[in-house]
Amino acid sequence: MTPADLSLTLRRAVRRAVDEGVLSVDVPEVVRVERTRPGGSGDYASNVALVLARAADATPRHVAELLIERLLPHPDLGRIDITGPGFLNFTLRLDTQQDLVRAIQRYGLRYGHRPDTGEIAQPCYRSDVRAAVTADAVRRLLHSQGVLLRTAAEDTADPDWALLGVRIEAEHSRPHLPTDITPLPVPYTARELLDRFGVDAARWGLLSAASHDHAKLTDELLHQHEGNPLFRVRYAYSRTRALLRNAEQLGFGTEGEPTRAVDAPVLTGLLRDHPAVLASAARLRAPDRVARHLEATADALLAFQHTVLPLGDEKPSAAHRSRLALAEAAGTVLAGGLALLGISAPEQI
Repeated sequence: MTPADLSLTLRRAVRRAVDEGVLSVDVPEVVRVERTRPGGSGDYASNVALVLARAADATPRHVAELLIERLLPHPDLGRIDITGPGFLNFTLRLDTQQDLVRAIQRYGLRYGHRPDTGEIAQPCYRSDVRAAVTADAVRRLLHSQGVLLRTAAEDTADPDWALLGVRIEAEHSRPHLPTDITPLPVPYTARELLDRFGVDAARWGLLSAASHDHAKLTDELLHQHEGNPLFRVRYAYSRTRALLRNAEQLGFGTEGEPTRAVDAPVLTGLLRDHPAVLASAARLRAPDRVARHLEATADALLAFQHTVLPLGDEKPSAAHRSRLALAEAAGTVLAGGLALLGISAPEQI
């Protein structure tokens, strides 16, 4: 169960309580779910009971109890606790890690994507290279969330932006639209960035910093060592491919069902959060959120990778197959996230 799944499940519980006449509120369009903070318990938490309490003319704890009655039993929820004045804290069942891996295997690079929503967006960006690359990433992110859209520059587009993978729209300018993508500009042209960094490093340097911060365009982008976040992300992906090749040589793979949970809570949590990260990055026009999430996922994968393959005379087991499946899922998330930023994921580094 992803945060988006849990949010939808909570909204349905609110709807059910309203339909049954035990709660008199407007059903919210979105129910906020986030990772549990210090002092909480479980995997995720929501303040929905506190949000609804005033409109319901009830205490947050009473609203929380009404929702719990309509959430349990749920196949993915092992436990729901109420903490503080009425926060709902959710502990997922132990077998949900296998469900997560199966979901990533099923959707592949489209894990975290949503079907068409019917929503239409028309983001407009300032006419400079950083804004153009940012708008291109925002376009990819919005499209992944089922939004129909077409980006446009506030002024005449520079054909050279295409050198960095930017799709130039046939209609270059829409002056009637508000300009909503305005990151701090950079003192370089697209051709200068291409010549110095290449497409992948240039896009990472332009996209990995928040729009209100300066772009990270330094020679560090060209160094293949752990101090370079882009290198770590791409290297982590290449490691997952190497693990699959090495496992095949040892006579096992990820075929069949993951049979047991793997002790990798940080990596598992990051993979589970991937859909929510894509959704928030699209909504906030903030591709840097994806870049930071990829960095964290890469670091967790690189810390985990040493446990995947058998050591010495150890024979491959169901545990190794489950670890390999989790590593492969991490690689899928890394490749999918890089693709949404317009950056390639090499099989070998």
